[in-house]
Amino acid sequence: MQTGIRGKVHFSGIGGVAMVGGARLALELGWTVRGSDGPLYPPASELVHKLGIPVANSYNPENLDWNPDIVVIGNALSRGNPEVETVLSRRLRFASLPEWLRENLLRERRPVVVAGTHGKTTTTAMAAWILMRAGIQPGWLIGGQPFGFPFPAAAGAPGSPFVIEGDEYDSAFFDKRAKFLHYLPEVALVMSIEFDHGDIYRDLDEIDTAFERMLRQIPREGLLIICADTRAILLRNHAYCPVATYGFSPDADWRLEPAASDPDAGQTWRVIPKNGKPVTLRRLPPGRHNAQNALAALVAAERFGVSPRDAADLLAEFPGVRRRMEIFLRHQDRIFIDDFAHHPTAVRATLEAARGRWPSKTIHAVFEPRSNTTVTRRFAAELEDALALVDAVWLGPVYRAERLAPEERLDTRSLADRLRARNLPAQAFDEVPALAEALWNGTQPGEIVLIMSNSAFGGLYNILRERSQGSPVPPDPTGSQ
Repeated sequence: MQTGIRGKVHFSGIGGVAMVGGARLALELGWTVRGSDGPLYPPASELVHKLGIPVANSYNPENLDWNPDIVVIGNALSRGNPEVETVLSRRLRFASLPEWLRENLLRERRPVVVAGTHGKTTTTAMAAWILMRAGIQPGWLIGGQPFGFPFPAAAGAPGSPFVIEGDEYDSAFFDKRAKFLHYLPEVALVMSIEFDHGDIYRDLDEIDTAFERMLRQIPREGLLIICADTRAILLRNHAYCPVATYGFSPDADWRLEPAASDPDAGQTWRVIPKNGKPVTLRRLPPGRHNAQNALAALVAAERFGVSPRDAADLLAEFPGVRRRMEIFLRHQDRIFIDDFAHHPTAVRATLEAARGRWPSKTIHAVFEPRSNTTVTRRFAAELEDALALVDAVWLGPVYRAERLAPEERLDTRSLADRLRARNLPAQAFDEVPALAEALWNGTQPGEIVLIMSNSAFGGLYNILRERSQGSPVPPDPTGSQ
């Protein structure tokens, strides 16, 4: 929905998923949009091309000679970047993406902020899916690529709900506050709170404080939705608004329990509200964590008039999100799966979901230590326990290992040794091509290869595709992405 010409905005660092989404929103709102980044690759390059946005493929002062009214600076940029220095020297107006969204979009809508250490992207997509399919004309900004959506962002109508992924990571080099502190929540969903982002937060107490500050912004007539199965439940003591709890806990306002499996619908789940009739969730992506995500989205949708039964029916049609248990390759009866898991808790949930989905198959877990937390030793024991759930483990090189002192860096060879001591085949590699070769030759027809990384894993996916001389498969409509 366009609201007239607003001005000119330049997105520096447009290649990030959220930044591309922000550029899409700016176009819908009537801004003239340009951007810049390093060379772009799919999916960012495809999205930019689809939007028709002029994008410079390098950072240069000349990119700002068109005199934009404001420059939105991505949080991957810092001092020393040519465009950052130009913005400061020319005294151009600039903002982080969260700040720009708050002032140009969110004040005119009813923000639904989806936050927590795990499950944000899937839950955001599920909530937006329900509201969109229910005809409520929501807006959304999803930090991933959901299937079944034309874009990962849409402005929606003024006065309508706007579902936004509320990241606790910092907003920009000049604004180290959590992104969600800009999002003016009417409704906030919090799935879990664990230590993560070790480059931003010293400890879990600092993360707790960030979430508590977000809750202070919810109006008294708003709603806080929190998972009763995680330590996020402690937030209910900091709320100034009504609180709804959900999960497997017997004390939850919206309680989950397993229901009989259906050969056509996979694992099904029964939702038992304290007030209202039970409903059944079916055809969800696999795993208990996705049942929790779906229930959180259902509770949020009820706030805007969607009945639980209608929401459950719409969730049965949810097509999933790219890189969340996504089958990206099949070769000689081997199934290759891509998943974004990069925290030990997410790794455990992903592997448990895979074991539930393929109980009789051999499962290989391939993990890249890449996040600012898992490249360190902090969660080595938790990572070992999570990886021990499968039949074989393959460890990639630690990302930017040279930036960490040896005593701080995750020792993947030691981790592999400890897994072998538990009678689990495990190998650690210093180079991705060597890992790819060993993986290709070390797996058999009928086996599952589950690759977990929050980035490109050094080109591993493309190497495997080239070896197979095949192509990616479309998403599985039964929800096994």
